Amino acid sequence: MTSAVLYTLFPAAATVVGAAIALYRRPGDAAMRIIHHFTAGIVFAAAATEILPDLKQQSPWAVLLGGAAGVLMMLLVRRLGERAQGPAGFVATVGVDIFIDGLVLGIAFAAGAKAGLLLTLALTLEVLFLGLSIVGDLRDFFGRRIKAMLAIGGLALLLPIGGLLGAPIAMLGAFWLTTFLAFGLIALLYLVTEELLVEAHEGGKDTPLATAMFFVGFLLLLLLEEGMG
Repeated sequence: MTSAVLYTLFPAAATVVGAAIALYRRPGDAAMRIIHHFTAGIVFAAAATEILPDLKQQSPWAVLLGGAAGVLMMLLVRRLGERAQGPAGFVATVGVDIFIDGLVLGIAFAAGAKAGLLLTLALTLEVLFLGLSIVGDLRDFFGRRIKAMLAIGGLALLLPIGGLLGAPIAMLGAFWLTTFLAFGLIALLYLVTEELLVEAHEGGKDTPLATAMFFVGFLLLLLLEEGMG
């Protein structure tokens, strides 16, 4: 449990670092499209190699229960995002997203140290660029850089909180561990298909380089996974 919480500090710090960078120089739209594709490939590979294989030989009822709960939760998060208004609504939506990332990371460590480490890498990149993306909106809402950074810091703390709640799941037994792993798989697939890739396709036409970066990220994590044995 301690390891899971400690490792969530890496993505938490990355969120703050990304926001601090963007306050002074945000990457252009073309660079952000490349970054989103690359990150989506890494997250997709983490889900495919570290979570999906653990589910194939487990109880189908646990997979169905966790998968259904994951779909329902992601649709609720999407609905919250559509209805959110003003600073409070925006911060709440981002906060739920970040909390779920921390929860999934804690669940991954419950499945095994290697799964947790690879997912830490994937989510660290994801929230680094989340910080890059949202700090401008927060500065517009709050009017000052310091207030925007305080809001980012508060949101980043939701990662270790989620990790703390997700880590003890291994003690619940095989059925419930499988249920939560299925939930985590759905959450990661939603992150790739409905957030990272959607954002990558906004604001302009994809270039071959941007598209290729999805597969670069995917293959890079596969090679890293093989290297870790």
